[in-house]
This record gives sequence, C-alpha cells and structure tokens, in this order.
Amino acid sequence: MQICIHRGTKEIGGTCVEIEAQGQRIVLDVGLPLDVADPDSFPLHPIRGFAAPDPSLLGVVISHPHQDHYGLAHRLPVETKFLIGQAAEAILSASALFSPGGVKLQNVIHLKDRTPITLGPFTITPFLVDHSAYDSYAVLVEADGKRLFYSGDFRAHGRKASLIDKLVNNPPTDVDVLMMEGTCIGREDHTFPTEDELVPKLAEVFKTNLGMPLVWCSSQNIDRIVTVFKACRRANRQFIIDMYTAEMLRATGNKRIPQADWNGIRVFLPKSQKYRIIQEGAFDISDSYKPYRIHWNQLAEAASQSVMLFRPSMIRDLEAEKCLDGSVVVCSMWGGYLEQPEKKWFVDWAKEASLKIIHCHTSGHASIPDLKRLRAAFPDAKAVPVHLQDRQRFVELFDNVELHEDGEWWGIES
Repeated sequence: MQICIHRGTKEIGGTCVEIEAQGQRIVLDVGLPLDVADPDSFPLHPIRGFAAPDPSLLGVVISHPHQDHYGLAHRLPVETKFLIGQAAEAILSASALFSPGGVKLQNVIHLKDRTPITLGPFTITPFLVDHSAYDSYAVLVEADGKRLFYSGDFRAHGRKASLIDKLVNNPPTDVDVLMMEGTCIGREDHTFPTEDELVPKLAEVFKTNLGMPLVWCSSQNIDRIVTVFKACRRANRQFIIDMYTAEMLRATGNKRIPQADWNGIRVFLPKSQKYRIIQEGAFDISDSYKPYRIHWNQLAEAASQSVMLFRPSMIRDLEAEKCLDGSVVVCSMWGGYLEQPEKKWFVDWAKEASLKIIHCHTSGHASIPDLKRLRAAFPDAKAVPVHLQDRQRFVELFDNVELHEDGEWWGIES
C-alpha cells in the first residue's frame, strides 16, 4: 500500500489523500483549502482520474460534508464514484439550491457505520464519528495486508460523543498507520464545553434580552441547531429558522431532531433565498413550508418572543422590518472568524446598530485529551498527522510519529 497526502500535512483544510495498491487507487477527501475563495479556479491535485476519467481510480471517499473535505468534488468527472454517508449526500444535494457550496453527486455508494465496502484490492470500513458536520465518518482502509485508519474530522464533546467512546473501547485491530487530524493542536490545550453545556448559557441570553436574539451559526451544524432549539424551549421562545436551514434539517432524514413542523419552530424566507427558488422554479419546496411560515411583516411583533437563526446576508431584510430593537448577536462559530479583516464590516455594523456580540460556541474538533484517547486506542500504529498546522507540537504530544510532506509518496513498512 502506497500513500500520498496531496494536501493537509501542514494546514487545516483542503485535505486530499491518495492510496494505491496493485495499480489501483482510491482517494480520501477532495477538500477546498480554507483560504480559497473560488473553487472553480483552484488547480486540481495531480491525481489521475481528476481532470479526466481513469479506470484505475476506483472511488473518492467524502468523510463528511464540510467544504474543506468535499469542496472540489464538483470538478471531478461525472463518472467518478463517490463514497459518502446517505444523509451527508442529501444535505449537499439540498444545499445546492441555496448555496454555491452545494453539490449533487451522480455516482454514489453510501457509507454505513462499520459496514465494509470492497473496491478492487481495497476494503473500506466506515466508522460513524462525532463531529460538527452531520453524518461524519472515519475510515479503515485495508489492502496488500496493510491497514490504515483515517480519523477524518472528529470530536468527543458533541451530541454523538458516545460514538468515540465506542471506537476507542473497541477499535480495529492490527492497524499499521493512524492518520489523525490535529486541528486544535497549537491552538488550545484545554477541553471544550459540550453541546448540552451550551444550552443554559444560550437560554440565559435569550431570557435576559428584551429583543430578538440573532444566533449566527452554520445551518449545516445540526448539533448546534439542536442546542439552540433546546435553549429556546428553556427560555420559552419560538425558534425562527430560514428555509435553507429547514431544508438541511429535512435532508438528515432524522425525525428526532427539530423539523419545521415541530411546535415552537417557524420558517421564514429571506429575499435571497426567495430569488433562488424563483430562479430554479423550486416552488414545491417553498410550498411545503407554507403551514409553518412567518412573514417579514410579522417579525417586529414576534421579536420579543423569538430567537432567529441569522447570517449577515439577512441584515437589510431585518433592518427594513425594524425588528432589531433590544436584539443581541450570538456568534456561535469559531471566534477567529470575527477577527478576520473581511468580517470587520460586520463588527462595525453591529456596533453602529448598538447590537452586542456575544460569543457562545464549542469546537467541532477534538481536544488534545480526546486526541490522546484515540491515539491510545492504536498503540502500535505509526501516527501520521494531517489537517493541522503545528506539526512540532504533534510530535511532542505523541509517540511513534511519522511526518510526511504534501505530495510525497510513501509506503507502509512491515
């Protein structure tokens, strides 16, 4: 088994790993780097089968539906076989209507927890993990008598933390290489709050503000949507979500998480999303939410009893309806976003509008203690870091580490 990490040995995002055995190949993730604004102009990795079909490329595994792991998938030939979770595929397909980051994949095999898939000389076994992206997987790849376990992105403080307990308590055996993410290494050495620990913090914000709190978080962070809804229930406020978010929740196929038809949830249609529906003629989607709609001219009256899921593109609509008196912005994303130069305009707008910004978030990635737990589950495997910036700290934290460079081919030794 030969391996090449095309991208990810020294950066967070843009992950792409090629594995070869017996002249045939698979790829783990085909991510867009975080600092790339235009996915159509970014050069594809020099992998046979990316620019044009190649029968030796048997499949591309998408570990989870975050752009830094799937963002170049739409550039690959339509014949490309993709391996992705069923709900993850549905989320990406549904988001294609509203977001340029969405994608409709043509040739799909669905990943199922601990169900092996055979492609040529490869056996690929997915392991469902806890992560801020819904339907995320680690994968075990076997070929030529060797075994590589790729962690993908994971954490152990979300709503599916028990999946990591299950993995570390009963890991695959005889693994030669543990290719493990290290996003938080060099950033923070402490543990992170759980999603349930965020609920009372958010509920207190919702209770103590007279206006309508605006919660800025990703519509695809399903765990966080559940957290916000629980906080709304505790604060006795309705939760207003946009139609894009409603479609993301529907796409999960999971009726146990909040849906548009639940008591305490209302759906609104921002103008930008309305234009997309008109452009695409997707009136069946907007019509399906009619019983649960709240219209813009109702927002001001409902503000004191509501919490709204928010993104900056909604600012003009909210200002026009004069529903921001007493509001507060809850930034429920990585705090570094607000420090980026391109976000300065938003911080300035909030200050001018007299809207306090409160940060209430927990990481989508594993803390160092939880990385250590996963490493300890594979004590005899070489640890190869990926999806990180601080490789030196990784070497200090873990034993039996093997560093590789982007674009370097290397083999698993006996």
